[in-house]
Amino acid sequence: MRSLALAILISLPWTLGPALTIWRVRRSRDLANATPGPSDGRPLVSVIIPARNERRNIERSVRAALEGSWANLEVVVVDDRSSDGTGEIARAIAASDPRVRVVETPELPAGWFGKPWACATGAAHARGDILCFTDADARHGRELVARAVTVMSSPALDMLTVAGYQELGTFWERVVQPHVFWMLATRYGGTESVNRSRRVEDKIANGQCIFVRRSAYDALGGHGAVHDRVAEDVALAQRMFAAGMRTELILGRRELTTRMYESLREIMDGWRKNVFAGGREAMPWGRAGQLIFPALLLLAPVMTLLPPAVLVAASLSSVPSWVATGAAIALVAQLVTWALVYRWMAAPVVYALLFPLGAGVFAIIALQAIARGSRVEWKDRAYVATNRARTRP
Repeated sequence: MRSLALAILISLPWTLGPALTIWRVRRSRDLANATPGPSDGRPLVSVIIPARNERRNIERSVRAALEGSWANLEVVVVDDRSSDGTGEIARAIAASDPRVRVVETPELPAGWFGKPWACATGAAHARGDILCFTDADARHGRELVARAVTVMSSPALDMLTVAGYQELGTFWERVVQPHVFWMLATRYGGTESVNRSRRVEDKIANGQCIFVRRSAYDALGGHGAVHDRVAEDVALAQRMFAAGMRTELILGRRELTTRMYESLREIMDGWRKNVFAGGREAMPWGRAGQLIFPALLLLAPVMTLLPPAVLVAASLSSVPSWVATGAAIALVAQLVTWALVYRWMAAPVVYALLFPLGAGVFAIIALQAIARGSRVEWKDRAYVATNRARTRP
């Protein structure tokens, strides 16, 4: 009996921990519950799409934005010095629809990262009262803008960011991507955990879709305020909140779809870019938290791999029975947890059986990101991320 009690005790991090995360995520506000605003009224919404070598996605993204129900809308495509024909595709669409304009980024200023500069360029050409910054690999649903305008109106918000559905098409997307989003869910919980928090470091934004009032954006200094940030979306939300502005996160799985990466190389390159340098922005406890962040980043895959590793060790050598039993309980809890995660992400649940593989790949990504430290490479550009202290409200 004592051995069973010890086994249950050591398995608690893998049983109660995920249960708490799932409970927090379920307490989320959903954009689908908002009534769409009148499509022919104000305000003018400017959808800004920064695009660098996005030939694969740009047409689908622009046309999805144009097919929305909100009539008072313009689309500003920012061709960020693409070399794959992205600009030509966007200009062809603009030639047939006056709501679309294509602008090119001037030369990247010293100290700026590429995406903040592209967003700032788009904002400078936009005419809308509300700016919607969205990624080229994101597709808007028909009611996304209309529902977002409603949510921003009552009560009045300065920023609304939408967490949408993540499309997972290939084997490696299904194996690895859920681990990243589960880690984010563990850190932040549901939308209400983020929205009700009064701590700057708990604020987050999803760069795939951010609505912001033009007046608030300009008052903050626009993307100039986060010009040297890897995770400029998170930094923008934190800076707005620190300035006393109202920011909120909302689910929008029916109205926003994104396919971030399509291969293992893209997944590793993409997350290696910001999982470390950007993840430090989410750490509490100031500089101390940022110093211990590398250990915490590795803790997620280590904890995931520990129960199966213990059971493998038990099959090869002598391990106390209560340790093996605790690992078995933890493993069952993990299988249940990952089955629920895959069901939530609308991916085949059978991939839950491969969770150790996904954790192993994520561990490699984390190690590579930590080794690179502040050095960031993305789309043929290299940067050194800064590590400024946050401003508290």
